[in-house]
Amino acid sequence: MKIKAKLVLGIGLLFSMIALLTTMSSVYINKLSAETKNILVDNYNTIDYTRNMLVALNNGIAAQPQLEAFQENLKRQEGNISEVGEEELTQKLAQDFLQLKQKPMDSLLTKTVRTDISDIMLMNMQAIRRKSSLAEVTADKAIFWISLVGTVCFLIAFILLINLPGNIANPIKELSNSIKQIADQNYSQRVHFESHNEFGELATAFNTMAEKLEEYKASNLEKLMIEKKRIETLIDNMNDPVIGLDNLGLILFMNTTALNITGLKREDALGKLVQNIAVKNDLMRMLIQELFDSKEVASIPNTPIKIYADQKESYFQKEIIPINIVPTGEKAEKQIGNVILLQNITPYKELDFAKTNFIATVSHELKTPISSIKMSVQLLESKQIGTVNDEQKSLLDGIKDDANRLLKITGELLNMTQVESGSIQLKVIKADAEEILQYAIHANKQAAEQKQIKFHLDIANNLPLLMADSDKTAWVLTNLISNALRYSYEHSTVHLKIATVNDFMQFSVADGGQGIAPEYLDKIFDRYFRVPGSKKEGTGLGLSISKEFIEAQGGTLSVTSELGLGSTFTIQLPIHRMA
Repeated sequence: MKIKAKLVLGIGLLFSMIALLTTMSSVYINKLSAETKNILVDNYNTIDYTRNMLVALNNGIAAQPQLEAFQENLKRQEGNISEVGEEELTQKLAQDFLQLKQKPMDSLLTKTVRTDISDIMLMNMQAIRRKSSLAEVTADKAIFWISLVGTVCFLIAFILLINLPGNIANPIKELSNSIKQIADQNYSQRVHFESHNEFGELATAFNTMAEKLEEYKASNLEKLMIEKKRIETLIDNMNDPVIGLDNLGLILFMNTTALNITGLKREDALGKLVQNIAVKNDLMRMLIQELFDSKEVASIPNTPIKIYADQKESYFQKEIIPINIVPTGEKAEKQIGNVILLQNITPYKELDFAKTNFIATVSHELKTPISSIKMSVQLLESKQIGTVNDEQKSLLDGIKDDANRLLKITGELLNMTQVESGSIQLKVIKADAEEILQYAIHANKQAAEQKQIKFHLDIANNLPLLMADSDKTAWVLTNLISNALRYSYEHSTVHLKIATVNDFMQFSVADGGQGIAPEYLDKIFDRYFRVPGSKKEGTGLGLSISKEFIEAQGGTLSVTSELGLGSTFTIQLPIHRMA
C-alpha cells in the first residue's frame, strides 16, 4: 500500500473515531440535560407549588393573604401538569378547595385538601426518583460508549505512533546509506524494498541509476572506440548508400556512396541538421520527405527512386529503418534515430526492362502469324476453296478459338509492357458512358448467347459526359464483362449499371457466379494471380492491366464479393465539368 494511502487511511480513521466520539458525547450530554431539565423544571416546580399551598393551608385560608397564595399556587399547578394521573389529582384538589373556600372552618374538608396536596407531591417525588434512575442509566451508557470509542482512538493513535515514524524513517535511512555507497563509487549497491509504495518506486529508480552507473564504469572506452571504428568502416565500404540520423535529425554518418550520389562533402554533412541540407539539396529532400510528410509518401509505396549515379541513370529502393532501443534498467522502447538505406536495384531494373522489351517484341511478332492463321480459317470456312465436313469444321472451330485466345494473350502482354514501361498512351477526351458500355456488351454478345446469359441494364437518365480514354475504358469493361460471363452459370443474368456518384461516373458489372473468397480479394489485381482451384482459363493479367488503365485516367477500380453469391466490379471515372 502507498505511504500516502496509509497516512490517509490511518489519520482518516482516527479523525472519524474522534468525530464519532464527539458526536456521541454531544448526544448523551444533550439527553442527560433534557432528562435533568424535566426533573428540575416540571416535577420540582410541582413540589414547590404544593408546598406553598400546604403552608397557606396550615396558616389558615380564612385570612385573605393565605387564600390568595393558595389560589395562585393552585393556578400554577394547573399549568404544570407533567405526569400521568396528575391532572385528575389537580382537578380533585381544585374541587375540594372550592368547597373549603365556602366552609373555611370545616376540619374534614381541610384534611381532604391536605390529602390531595400530599398525593400530588407523592406522585411527583416518585417521578423524580424514576427519572433519576433513567438519567443514571443514560449516564452509564454514555460512560461505556465514550470510554469504548476513546479506547479505540487511543489504540489507533498508539499504533500510528509506533509504526508510522518507522515506516517513513527506516527506508529513508536505508536509502541514505545506499546513496553514500554510490558516492564512494560502490555501484553494485542496491536497495530492496518489498513494499509496492512510493519507497518501492524510489528503490526501482535508484537501482536503475546504480545499474547504469555500474555499466558505465565497467565499459572500456578504448574498446568502444574500436567497435565504433569497425562499424564506421563497415558502413563506409557498403556499396549501397547509407545515411544515419539521430532523433533530432542530425546526420551522424554518411558512407562514401551516399556522399557521391548526393554531391555532398563529409565535413559539410556530418553533425548538420538534415532539414537544413535538404533545403538546398533536392535529392536529400526527396529522401527525408517520408520522415516529415508521411501522407505523401504513403500514397506511392515502394516506388523506386531514379538517381544519376555511376555515369548513368540508376534505380534505388529506399527504406527508412527506425532505430529503437530499450535503455538499461527501463522497460519502454525508445526511438533514438533513423537509418536511410538505398538499395541499388539498377541491375534488376535493367533485367526488367529487357524482359519487358522481349515480351513486347515477341507479342508484336506473334500477332502477324496469328492474324494469318485467323484469315486462313476464315477462308476455309467461306467454302471458296472447297467444302469441309463436320469433323473438319470442328477442327477449324478449335483452331479459331485457340487463335482468338492467343491474340487476346498477346494483346494483354502488349498492354502489360505499356504498363511496366510507364508509357501508357492515353487520349482522355469527353466521352459517352452508355456508348462505351454498349461497345463492351457487343464485344461479348456471342459469348453471352453461347451460355444463354442475359444482360440487365440499369442506366440512369440524363447522364453527363465523362473524361476518359474511350478505347482503354471500353477494353476494361469488355474484360470485366468477359470475366463475369466466364464465371456465371448458364441461363443466369449479368447486371450492368451506370450512375453518377458525386463527381464521378460509376460503372458496375455484377455476376451471380461462385464469388471470390475473402482472403483473395486483395490479391486479384496482382499480376499473374489466379484464384486457387479456378478451372477457368486466363493469364492473370487482365484485372491488373484494367486497374492500371483506370487509375492512369484518374479513376478507381474496386471489387466486392461474397463467396457463393457472385462478385461486383466497380469503375469510377471523373465526370466532364462544364467550364
